[in-house]
Amino acid sequence: MNTFKNILYGTIFGLFILAILDYASGIPDVHMSYTTDQCVKVLNYPTTIWGVSEYSCDNMPGKFNHVWVK
Repeated sequence: MNTFKNILYGTIFGLFILAILDYASGIPDVHMSYTTDQCVKVLNYPTTIWGVSEYSCDNMPGKFNHVWVK
């Protein structure tokens, strides 16, 4: 019985870590102009669980990778 609980907890923990990594790999890149400090474009990345996000400069994400461009 103890072995079964350890396997169950290990599986749940592993799935939790995979979900976190999947979410982190799908965080969009927002390209911001260095001179105007305005959004130029948003690159959306697909994830396995949540699919592709639909963010744009008009619909900015709450969390993103900030990339400075000319």
